[in-house]
Amino acid sequence: MIEKIVKIKNKAGLHTRPAATIVKLASKYKCEFFIAKDGLNINGKSIIGVMTLAAETGSELILTFEGEDEQLASDEITDFFNRGFDEP
Repeated sequence: MIEKIVKIKNKAGLHTRPAATIVKLASKYKCEFFIAKDGLNINGKSIIGVMTLAAETGSELILTFEGEDEQLASDEITDFFNRGFDEP
């Protein structure tokens, strides 16, 4: 199991476009992927789940990966968060 803490860096927060991209990235991998915020733990492969987080700029999230390709998934998805979802 891999656990990473990430911070929302872009100005608009975790809105629809980055949420959809996260789900798309996560769906490429076989491992389990969960995102936790303020005690809420959701399936990172569910667009509805990701959107319910309502994570604004500055929010800290805990990403958890577990399974055979967890390292690859962790690297790619964590990098997407760290790049601020490729937004200003």
